Amino acid sequence: MKNEQRFTAEIAEGILYGRMEEDIFVFSGIPYAAPPVGPLRWRAPHAVPPWREPRDASGWGNASWQNREECIAYGGGDPGEPDEDCLYLNVWTADLQPQKPLPVMVWIHGGGYRLGCGSLPPYHGAALAARGVVMVTLNYRLGHLGFFAHPALDAEYAPGEAINNFALLDQIAALQWVQRNIHAFGGDRHNVTIMGESCGGHSVLALFTSPLAIGLFHKGIVQSVYGLPDRPRSDALANGVAVARQLNLPDATAEQLRALPADAFWPLARELGNGPVAIAGDRVLPQSPLTVFSAARQHRYPLIIGSNSDEASVLEHFGLDTGNAVRQMRQKHKPGFYLIKLLYPRQDDRLLGRQVVRDLVFTTMGYVVAQAQQRAGAPCWRYYFDYVSEQSRGLYRYGVWHGNEVPYVLDTLHNMTPADRERPYSAGDRQFAWRVSEYWLRFAREVNPASQYIDGEVRWPVWQSRSDQTLHFGVKGEADIALIRRFMKRRMQLFRLLMRRLVRLS
Repeated sequence: MKNEQRFTAEIAEGILYGRMEEDIFVFSGIPYAAPPVGPLRWRAPHAVPPWREPRDASGWGNASWQNREECIAYGGGDPGEPDEDCLYLNVWTADLQPQKPLPVMVWIHGGGYRLGCGSLPPYHGAALAARGVVMVTLNYRLGHLGFFAHPALDAEYAPGEAINNFALLDQIAALQWVQRNIHAFGGDRHNVTIMGESCGGHSVLALFTSPLAIGLFHKGIVQSVYGLPDRPRSDALANGVAVARQLNLPDATAEQLRALPADAFWPLARELGNGPVAIAGDRVLPQSPLTVFSAARQHRYPLIIGSNSDEASVLEHFGLDTGNAVRQMRQKHKPGFYLIKLLYPRQDDRLLGRQVVRDLVFTTMGYVVAQAQQRAGAPCWRYYFDYVSEQSRGLYRYGVWHGNEVPYVLDTLHNMTPADRERPYSAGDRQFAWRVSEYWLRFAREVNPASQYIDGEVRWPVWQSRSDQTLHFGVKGEADIALIRRFMKRRMQLFRLLMRRLVRLS
């Protein structure tokens, strides 16, 4: 079969023609739901009409509406021309008919729920597929098309049945497609790992708490998720009215809202958006993931969670002065300031603020979720990523930026252009990517709800509060993999209590 020019897979909706890339079968641009356009805008995904003739699946599907230039600059690459017709996914597999079904790994891209798509170079699945899994990436609705509330739309639902998190419903529809069709690509629908970074990690946690996602997956990997609270539905409704007013529809009907051009939304001011969080209180997400995990009421599936050593890099990109937070604390909350100074080495306000914001917004989420998993009786593994590419250690002075771990855990460095073209990735970088991604693969292949370890060059034990072991991928930028006990223990204990009060969208 691998010597043929065209390769087919037969799924529930019809026959697909795929392509080959270095001994890997690739089927791309597969519709997993009907185009959410016209009367289907701001509705749950509808089924794809079956096709009679074989469908070409050798090109990428459209990305959701977004700022293309911003995605090229900050979102991981060029998404192509965006379109409201965007519900497509991609599959990589090394064997369409394996002797034993292969584990499935589903990647949910990040981008603050504003940018990105599943076809960007960091997310290509060939490298992991070559090592024995079926890789799936997907597009989903972004921005106001993905998260939106307005009284006129609410009126279409019975009380308590309103939907506002359309992006999460898209992800659920993609997972339903996996359950229905992944066997055609050699995948095991009984062993599906969902994974994502940033808002993709937030999506994984949301799916761990959504009553509509039960049974659609079996494990999760959460990278660099933030502790920002989700927007209450009442706030989202008020925001939707403000959006309509901004678009000259002060008394908008559902028909008028759906008649607006898709590109009318993404140029709106950032404060008129709902990202980078979801909307808490609809049928998809009755409560925010933070609330559910804090009560240990999440779905009891195995989970990996962690973050990077310089996550505050993304906040500075949005203009946040991390030093100002420390200066304000010194002036207004002196006891808190002196407590913070005890927990961190001596340094100036800017660096101190950078580390405090990193830990309060990002690092603590891993600790909170690990505790919740233990309370729920579900295994969890906690990590910290601190490897900087060999020729860029002078460039990344404070550690690993938000998102920089992605091509390591997905083993896609060969697809990437470094931030500084004069500092190419080295053979050592590529070797480290292979070492790190092996843990992700072993999790997908071997872990079950009773697992106590992930085997690897360093045996990674399940997180327990008593032992409190965190696996470091990189130590002070170097290519070490090491278990650290009681990592940031005092900081985590304090910030777990302060996170809900101090971490805000504003």
